[in-house]
Amino acid sequence: MFHRPSNMGWVEVITGPMFSGKTEELIRRLRRAVIARQKVQVFKPALDHRYGLQQVASHSGASFEAMAVEKAQDILSQVAPDTTVVAIDEVQFFDSDVVEVVQQLAAQGRRVILSGLDTDFRGEPFGPMPQLLAQADQVDKLHAICLVCGGPATRTQRLINGKPAHYNDPVILVGAEELYEPRCRLHHEVVGRPSP
Repeated sequence: MFHRPSNMGWVEVITGPMFSGKTEELIRRLRRAVIARQKVQVFKPALDHRYGLQQVASHSGASFEAMAVEKAQDILSQVAPDTTVVAIDEVQFFDSDVVEVVQQLAAQGRRVILSGLDTDFRGEPFGPMPQLLAQADQVDKLHAICLVCGGPATRTQRLINGKPAHYNDPVILVGAEELYEPRCRLHHEVVGRPSP
């Protein structure tokens, strides 16, 4: 990776399916920023309360202090003037305003690190992620391990009572191992998907 001037705004997106290590990578980058004596603030959507509202946490147990907010615009009023790194976890859950919020933060010269699912359980683009990916300066797409064949997993499989979810089920359903597992393209199933 090349050297980026410290006063230049920059947007990084860490994406991939569930269980690919997105939040763990986000936390790794934040810890490095703290070691470099940068002022860091982390935000998450209030609807994601799996590990409490005051932290982001990976499935492996790593965590970092965070602030839960209801909507994307709330982030702008909470960022301190001397903050140089702003991170947003589970960014796919935010409203479309998050795209403009991220652009404003970068225009202010901040490094913005985003982490979130690029596709929903149907395998379709998730919320604001397509725009965020297109406008990012750096994108890292992580892979998990398919629990069916052991190959690289790029999809998130939702399971209801151990069976693949129906296409018409709600897109947002917060959960972890009890509802979701990583799958490859071949083994990703969505009941009732419309024909292309």
